[in-house]
Amino acid sequence: MTRASRPFLESPLRQFLLGCCLLVAAAGALFVFQRHAIVAALEQESVALHRLASQRADQHDAHLTALSAIAAAAADDRRDLFLDVAATITRFYPRIDEVQLIPLDPGGEPIGTEPVDPQTAELVRAAAKVHDGKIVLLPHPTRAHHYIMIKRSPNSAAARYGLMLGVDAAKLLGGASPYWSRPGVSLNLSLPDGQPLLAPGPAPKTIRVSRTLDSASQPLILETGVAIRMAEIFPLALTGFTLAAVGLGYTAAISALRQRARTRAAMEQARISALDSRLAHASRVNALGEMASGLAHELTQPLTAILAQAQAGRRMVDRGDMARLATVLDDTVKQARRAATMLERFRNWSRPQQMPGSACDLRDVIENVHALLTPLAASCGTRLTFHIPDNAVLVAADAIEMEQVVFNLMRNAVEATSASDSAGQVTVTLQQDARQAVLEIADNGPGVSEELRRRLFTPFTTTRANGTGLGLALSQRLVERAGGDISLVEGGSGATFRVVLPRRQGLAGATP
Repeated sequence: MTRASRPFLESPLRQFLLGCCLLVAAAGALFVFQRHAIVAALEQESVALHRLASQRADQHDAHLTALSAIAAAAADDRRDLFLDVAATITRFYPRIDEVQLIPLDPGGEPIGTEPVDPQTAELVRAAAKVHDGKIVLLPHPTRAHHYIMIKRSPNSAAARYGLMLGVDAAKLLGGASPYWSRPGVSLNLSLPDGQPLLAPGPAPKTIRVSRTLDSASQPLILETGVAIRMAEIFPLALTGFTLAAVGLGYTAAISALRQRARTRAAMEQARISALDSRLAHASRVNALGEMASGLAHELTQPLTAILAQAQAGRRMVDRGDMARLATVLDDTVKQARRAATMLERFRNWSRPQQMPGSACDLRDVIENVHALLTPLAASCGTRLTFHIPDNAVLVAADAIEMEQVVFNLMRNAVEATSASDSAGQVTVTLQQDARQAVLEIADNGPGVSEELRRRLFTPFTTTRANGTGLGLALSQRLVERAGGDISLVEGGSGATFRVVLPRRQGLAGATP
């Protein structure tokens, strides 16, 4: 303690004034921190809601295009076909609760998911006749918090129909986050011209965020806000703890000598440095163990195949069957190269990955896994059923990695059915559309417990005594590296895993 600082710290009045300044500074810092947290939460939730609403709005364009194509091709002759597609859309997308096909000829009969009133029908006709080919957005004439999308069909001067989708604005934004039901939070949605669709109350003036949906046809205005209340800025427990901590710290600081403070600081720094060293060492050991376990898990399949082929080759040598031995050796070499490829992938596991330049056919992947798992399914008494399209299903992914994903999922499904009292059944379904391929693997086993669902894709999560718990975690990483998604489908008996992979255009043919 210096001579200049000693009189100041030894004066009770000056100690009190300094303590008050520190408490005021602590309260100001708490205000800034809490306000920043509130603003950050609003911006983060607003961005997530904006992205979700924009994605949902883009889906409406695809629905209108599909319905328009059906209407132009066969609306007069196949009303049932149009109604079936419309019913499917309203069932899988509850926010779309009305589909109408209105003939531009007033004498024509409307086709829709429900009866349409004359006012709405005339509104659709008028909009379809005058617009320039773009989708028209209007508030629903009879339903609150709804808007309608109107498009002429065919989308040309020779249009015969006005196609309408009725969209529930509340459901367009629904299910995003519990954050939007909190007190003081406001959520408004308006048409591009400012007409409100969803406005439960005026947006708070304290903090407001306004964004336009990223949809060319539905540039709806999303406005969010939150009112900052003193109870949120200065929570009782946090404020009391902060002020008490500042006061106690200040009292302890002025009662200690500088030399002792420097000594304690040096000791604390040494302790933290030692702790950091131990934690860094533990992290390296854990990472090494995870990589080793993953490598052993990945190599089990090709090494098992090599062992089986070697045993078969030995029996052929004993019998003198040299003609078939060459085939067995070829398969052994193939599996050895497969293991070498896996080792190379683990060596490059942490390096930045690029999307493959060629496509693989998921049908070939499933066929290869089917051949590998047929003996296991037979031993477990499990029936394998496949629903595979006739045309190639090409995705931009590595064939070996996709085989590993399908192998893990199918093997888990077969082993799950072995514990069931009824006859085991595993169904593999592969579908595709213009943008993505969807693979579903379902079984009639006991399903996945609620406790396990929360950490299903976490490494080392397993229910088998001899399992490594890395199969689903590695499968998730491989699928995500290919730009796809893997998930457990909710509902139904047993367990159903869904793999969604984007289809790529402009690729070379399927990899061998």
